[in-house]
Amino acid sequence: MDLLSYFPALNASLNGLAAILLVRGYIQIKAGRQQQHKKSMQAAFATSVLFLICYLIYHAQIGSKPFEKTGTIRTVYFAILLSHTILAVSVPFLAVITLRRGLRNDLRRHVNLAKWTFPIWLYVSVTGVVVYFMLYHL
Repeated sequence: MDLLSYFPALNASLNGLAAILLVRGYIQIKAGRQQQHKKSMQAAFATSVLFLICYLIYHAQIGSKPFEKTGTIRTVYFAILLSHTILAVSVPFLAVITLRRGLRNDLRRHVNLAKWTFPIWLYVSVTGVVVYFMLYHL
């Protein structure tokens, strides 16, 4: 089996791990554990960067896989895919700026942007897993 054939599952796993790390970081900051929050968010960022690299490699080599189901599930799939794709474009920019503000201790601006970045990034990570399961396991 070709190594690239494992990339869809790898990408879904990286998205799932990023989601877990994001939630972990959120819980940690709410508990006042700033250093643990920082480590979780840096790990989420690194995981998302690794995902993006693998995603780009896979799609540059393989292209896209068509969704072959019909009916209502097709509409649901494309609604999820469309919202996922539109929001995914913003995540690298939002994540970099939010992370940079946090690392520079610009906490007011970090928190203000993180209120937008966190739910968007989490949604994109979770729906990435959902899209994978719908595309490869329905």
